[in-house]
Amino acid sequence: MNAGFTRNDIPRTLALTSYEYRGLIAESWDLLRGDASDWPDRAFFRWVIWRGGQPVLDVGCGTGRLLVDYLRRGIDIEGVDVSPDMLAVCQRKARDQGLSAKLFCQPVEMLATGRSYRTIIVPSSSFQLITDPGAAGQALERMHRHLLPRGTLAMSIMDLEKEPRSGGWSLDAETIRPDGAVVRRWVKSRYDSRAQLEHTESHYEVLQEGRVVHTERHRRSPGTRSYTLDQALTMVAEVGFTDVRAFSNFTLRPASADDRLFCLLARRPA
Repeated sequence: MNAGFTRNDIPRTLALTSYEYRGLIAESWDLLRGDASDWPDRAFFRWVIWRGGQPVLDVGCGTGRLLVDYLRRGIDIEGVDVSPDMLAVCQRKARDQGLSAKLFCQPVEMLATGRSYRTIIVPSSSFQLITDPGAAGQALERMHRHLLPRGTLAMSIMDLEKEPRSGGWSLDAETIRPDGAVVRRWVKSRYDSRAQLEHTESHYEVLQEGRVVHTERHRRSPGTRSYTLDQALTMVAEVGFTDVRAFSNFTLRPASADDRLFCLLARRPA
């Protein structure tokens, strides 16, 4: 069923010559993440969709951790991501379950799906991968434009100032592939408090019978932009969203400045 599938099956708005999350990152993403079925954001964003309505757009859908699950539940949801490698995995997972996933390969600051949505979700702090403030504003404007009147935007945000760091390389994940090879991911990061930017490196290893047979090194500098709660609330409101609220983690408790992770909910005006 999937033998003829290529990344060209995914609609694009432009030719992407450079993108993150390629190679071993995409190939081993789900494997190294392990069982994510009980992650709390799954139920939280499903609650958001229940309140906000369908159709839904999953921004930064990656390999479809949420998208494929929601498709299986009968939710009318589409996905967008900048990485064709990640989207190819997502499409394959959907097809393996007899599902049809409509995916778009484009940066969210150039979002153009040709459809309007009642709910747009941005899980996994994916919005923060847009490190340029101007591009971040454009992304919010594009999402605002793609929402129906009274449509809902929901984004998870991390205050990276509060993120613990070891300072050097640390083993982040290790697992065994179905072919018996061991895959490891080493990571290190540096945070610039003044610029509110995180610089990251990841080193991937594939071992067979204890011998390293393949490695990849990925560096993102800067890799992620941090936002305080007040900055995030202001940024979303400035684009024209109303009823902007923030929740602590993936609960319905109001967020506070002490939260390391919070979720924003906002509406496009009627």
